[in-house]
Amino acid sequence: MKTVLITGSSNGFGYLTALTLARKGYNVWATMRDINGKNKVKKEELENIASKENISITVAELDVTSDKSTNDLVDRILIEENGLDVLINNAGVMYVGITEAYSLEQTQEQFDTNFFGVIRTSKAFLTLIKKSSDGLIINISSLAGRLVFPYFGIYCASKFALEAYSQALKYELKPLGVDVSVIEPGPYPSGLLYSGPKEDDATTLESYGEMADVPKAMLQNFDSFYKSDASPNPQEIPDAILKVIELQKGDRPIRQAIGIDYNTNELNNKTSSIQENLIIEALQMEHLI
Repeated sequence: MKTVLITGSSNGFGYLTALTLARKGYNVWATMRDINGKNKVKKEELENIASKENISITVAELDVTSDKSTNDLVDRILIEENGLDVLINNAGVMYVGITEAYSLEQTQEQFDTNFFGVIRTSKAFLTLIKKSSDGLIINISSLAGRLVFPYFGIYCASKFALEAYSQALKYELKPLGVDVSVIEPGPYPSGLLYSGPKEDDATTLESYGEMADVPKAMLQNFDSFYKSDASPNPQEIPDAILKVIELQKGDRPIRQAIGIDYNTNELNNKTSSIQENLIIEALQMEHLI
């Protein structure tokens, strides 16, 4: 039975993935921040479902922006488990607004969760994953890691960085027996859309006049779409994650867009040949593909 650790399991994709994998027989560590405070109800909810269905879910504290929190969980898993097979970096936050009006501090906060948080957990848990016979890291990115959407500039930047980091890891970890794969969700009613703060720079916002209200209108349009019959099912993401885990080592794709993809998969296919044929082969590193 593989042991899987999922970050950001209090809601959305992380919560659904924890249940999906546990119901398929995986030993799941569902992690989240503030399990004795803000997320206490979610913790107890997952634990009650696990007890009722007799499935394996351990809810644990993890703040991906904290070295101490991450290292403490590594130590705990070393004690309580034989190892770790799969790390799913799902924790994320989305800043939507006038890009210029986000402060440097806010931009750093966005990156600390979406990008540096992934680096932090990957580095910490790779010591365990490398010992697995089928080690795997799955990073939850976004279409916004491949396409740029107006008013999502800070979020897009964090996800573009995540995509680059993930692809480099995939090459470099292959000789060590660890796969890396990226899932790029399209728009889903996961709660992520309203997770970010309002822009800090009021003076800059004022300079945009009526345009400053455009991001809010966009969010309202998305909200209306999510309440319609055409809204996609968030369960598609856990199902895609499960399929990646169950593929044979070495056969897992570097990235795939799921849901409404705005032709992102076509983009991925076109850039793949350039990336691997013109860059990796030119470097005479075909063994990393």
